[in-house]
Amino acid sequence: MPETPKFRLYHYRWVVLAVFMLVNLAMQMLWISYAPITGPAASLYGVSDLQIGLLSMVFMAAFIPLSIPVSWAIDTYGFRLPVAAGALLMGACGLLRGLAGLNYSLVLWSTIGIAIAQPFLLNAWTKMAARWCGPEERATAVGLITLANLVGTAIGMALTPVLLETMSIPSIQLAYGAAAAVTAVLFILLAREQPATPPGPPELEARSLMFDGLKHALTIRPFLFYLFVTFVGMVIFNGVSTWVEAIIRPRGFTPADAGNLGAVMLVGGVLGAVILPALSDRFQKRVPFLLLAVILTVPGLAGLAFATQGWLLFASVFSMGFFLVSALPIGMQYSAEITFPTPEGTSNGLIQLCGQASVVMVYVMDVLRSPDGSFTPSLLLAIVLLAVGALLVAQMKEPHLVRNG
Repeated sequence: MPETPKFRLYHYRWVVLAVFMLVNLAMQMLWISYAPITGPAASLYGVSDLQIGLLSMVFMAAFIPLSIPVSWAIDTYGFRLPVAAGALLMGACGLLRGLAGLNYSLVLWSTIGIAIAQPFLLNAWTKMAARWCGPEERATAVGLITLANLVGTAIGMALTPVLLETMSIPSIQLAYGAAAAVTAVLFILLAREQPATPPGPPELEARSLMFDGLKHALTIRPFLFYLFVTFVGMVIFNGVSTWVEAIIRPRGFTPADAGNLGAVMLVGGVLGAVILPALSDRFQKRVPFLLLAVILTVPGLAGLAFATQGWLLFASVFSMGFFLVSALPIGMQYSAEITFPTPEGTSNGLIQLCGQASVVMVYVMDVLRSPDGSFTPSLLLAIVLLAVGALLVAQMKEPHLVRNG
């Protein structure tokens, strides 16, 4: 009789997950560290607010041409080799940016190098979860990776203004670059491609070739709906993260307030990224939790647009972060399931690509600023787009792999 295929979960998956989370954390820290100090950085380098914003937006711009080739590399060679290459580039360019001193051009070119490394990390989320985690815990694993990204963003948001009181901006960037280099070394030393035996039934592991999978994914209507939701969600997250200081400046808030506000948004996001994906795995449902997340992001976004009292502004941003961020890990796992047998790297890459295309709208947010510097017009537009996204999610169906998993 044929031998029954064996599959099991290994405790070492937590080590691999931990070092993968660390390099993602470091990447986000490098991405956002100029946003809460836009004004002081612009003054130091002798450039405009928009040129400092460019140090965040370049990450999204670089992602667009790189996402599909990087997804192909991940689906062809596995997640470990591409992630290791990206982590090394991140660490090297992070150190170089810290050594650039007051040379804005060198800071920008170093940032472009870090931005080139980013897709190698972001596009591997679901591939890593599929390699090491069972089907019943993959949304949770992606949620934990999302959590690491949020912690990295929170560090860049909250810690940078604090460090600025005793350190120069180049020194802060050098410290962040050194931390990124350490995480890269840890990943290379400890990460493994896959366990000795698969973590789930073989029928859930077989995937089509990348380009066949790409064509297949783009025929799945619920997946296309989720790509729109991703775009809107990333417009809000990236836009608020990039312009947080400029958004609240007209209402009399300081750069320190901006750093704290960004951190509060991310604390909410951390909780949301842990709680809602775990509930989604527990009940083996994706769409209801995704719909809940999209709808309940709206009140928080409205508070960000109009609140003038500090407590209301912070409460609104906490709520917005909780629901907005929780949608990403649920939606990414939903996409990996609804597009089966499209490779995880391909569906993941398309989602990240669509999200990073939000750079266009992040720029538009600056263009739509009212004469007094207010971002209210663009925030209202985001609320309208969220409402459209909620209508699309309501039409999505549960993935077959979840219903029968």
